[in-house]
Amino acid sequence: MTTNVAVIAGVGSGLGASLARVFSRQGFKLVLAARNVAKLDALATETGAEVISTDVSDPASVEDLFHAVDGIGPLSLAIFNAAGRVRGGIADLDPEEVKKALLVGAYGGFLFGQQAARRLQAAGAGSILFTGATASVKGFAISAGFAMPKFGLRGLAQSMARELAPKNIHVAHFVIDGGIASGDPVRSPDSTPPDRWLSPDAIADAYLAIHLQHRSAWTWEIELRPWVENF
Repeated sequence: MTTNVAVIAGVGSGLGASLARVFSRQGFKLVLAARNVAKLDALATETGAEVISTDVSDPASVEDLFHAVDGIGPLSLAIFNAAGRVRGGIADLDPEEVKKALLVGAYGGFLFGQQAARRLQAAGAGSILFTGATASVKGFAISAGFAMPKFGLRGLAQSMARELAPKNIHVAHFVIDGGIASGDPVRSPDSTPPDRWLSPDAIADAYLAIHLQHRSAWTWEIELRPWVENF
């Protein structure tokens, strides 16, 4: 029996960790990528994952990540959960910080998606999933530094979905339209109402459902929002 191997880029204590737990329970061998890997020690122990320090904006670093994946087994799932963000008025934004946000959030998605696509095309099947945000479809005031990389990532995902679906590779983009619950008291599950924030575990369950879809009814984009969120 071939082992399912998944790589997740952009793993922290929130959605990335929930994704790792959900797919670990499904029997996936995991490779988790983050800049700061020390924070992932407990998660790696819990899920049996290999953790790789990765700069998604650096082609060589992303190649090294996927070489590590190759050492575990054939790739079947790749999730890009990294993000670049800088907030401020358009007249005040630091050009270098905006450049970094674009390199991580959009260019990084391209580098990651390219490496995943090469492997999944050779395998003839698999999924590539991208984490977006409200800013993927709506540019708010004081948010140009976040909207630009997220709009770019969505365009990448849409183009890849159209190119790769006929090759039996499922590409999907997730618009996370709302705040994700965390350990922050402002976004605590104990707040009222308790489900005013998106549960990272519930989001991860949606990623699993999309990955398991039959190819006769694939979703290329899904919006997830709590029931109190305006849209």
